[in-house]
Amino acid sequence: MKHQSGFTLIELIMVIVILGILAATAIPKFANLNSDARLAALEGLKGSMDSAAAIAHGIQQIKGYASGTSVSIEGSTVSMVNGYPESGVNGIMLALNLSSGKYAWNSASGVTISGVVGACAVSYVQATGAGVPAQTIINSTGC
Repeated sequence: MKHQSGFTLIELIMVIVILGILAATAIPKFANLNSDARLAALEGLKGSMDSAAAIAHGIQQIKGYASGTSVSIEGSTVSMVNGYPESGVNGIMLALNLSSGKYAWNSASGVTISGVVGACAVSYVQATGAGVPAQTIINSTGC
């Protein structure tokens, strides 16, 4: 009498079914990583904008310049309004020194990630008066 060991066809099918169920529940968790990555990039960009605005403000105060006097950051002349960089390419974009291939300035929505459709951007609101700091706001719609 021969004793055989191994798996029956039903056992193999059950293992395949269980693996299929596990894969079906795990795939949706990994499928939406693009929007999470874009949101993380926006949060990093917001931090960079806050830092660049604070550095420009600090340079202006240390040098004793008037609140509308431009400052020089790494060889770029950054236009200032009320002690903070102005919104636009001559203000916050120069202070950020971003790669134009990855980010772009859109006067309506702020700094956008190139190639992303929708309003996925970080907007920069320049200072509205003395003692009122500039603000950055994340708009994650369409990310």
